[in-house]
Amino acid sequence: MKIVVFNKPFDVLSQFREDEAHLTLSHFIHDPDLRLAGRLDLDSEGLMFLTDHGGLNQYITNPANKKFKTYLAQVDGDVTEEALEQLRKGVELADGMTLPANAMKVDAPEWLWERDPPVRYRANIPTSWIELQICEGRNRQVRRMTAAVGFPTLRLIRTKIGAIDLVRLGLQPGEQVEIEPLLYPDFKDVPADKPYEGRSFAKKTNNKPHFSRAKDKAREEKGEKPFKGKKKAGRGTTRIWQMDESEKPRRKTNGTTRPNTKAPRGRNRNGR
Repeated sequence: MKIVVFNKPFDVLSQFREDEAHLTLSHFIHDPDLRLAGRLDLDSEGLMFLTDHGGLNQYITNPANKKFKTYLAQVDGDVTEEALEQLRKGVELADGMTLPANAMKVDAPEWLWERDPPVRYRANIPTSWIELQICEGRNRQVRRMTAAVGFPTLRLIRTKIGAIDLVRLGLQPGEQVEIEPLLYPDFKDVPADKPYEGRSFAKKTNNKPHFSRAKDKAREEKGEKPFKGKKKAGRGTTRIWQMDESEKPRRKTNGTTRPNTKAPRGRNRNGR
């Protein structure tokens, strides 16, 4: 299993597909075997995983695995303890209540690189920093959480995923490093990598009988004859156009329906 840690710069898209307006991961990552495990928004910065392991993305992003992601958020205004307590209890967003987060006010980090362009500066409104840990991965979740408690995020940096620490690795924006998974407890429970299997492959390889064969078996157990409708190989329910005339269902009426006296299309009343 190969794992590469990358420090995504501001204004870079978390995708390999080229984009006319923005840089993408393809400008920094050139290994064709690597795939993204956890995205960052265009205007967010910091730690990202790339791996050749098929199941790592779901493992990292699934809230059930409790892999906490740590963010530093510079917010508009001097954040209050009341707002932090709301974040710790969970915040009601448009897509539901968030899980409780770890939230605390911190000093502006001395190690942090300059952003280009810089965050807007307003002399009459201060800014403050929050360290926030969450184990969910909703769209723009941290920004929506801080805005919901009255302190919109101005700058957002992901610094940790589990025990992987961007600051300890010393990566600057645009830099990457391959790490040894055996040195980190976060990866000891990662499921075995399996190649992608399409739905058609699963259909061919499972041992469960098709539901129509199961129904035939049930008919035989009751002493009834199995269904003899014409079936196409590899298909399920027999369609009406595949049935003999004697097998087609008859329309039930209340006796007021008029018989069909119209001539078939393309012919006149004399049958020509």
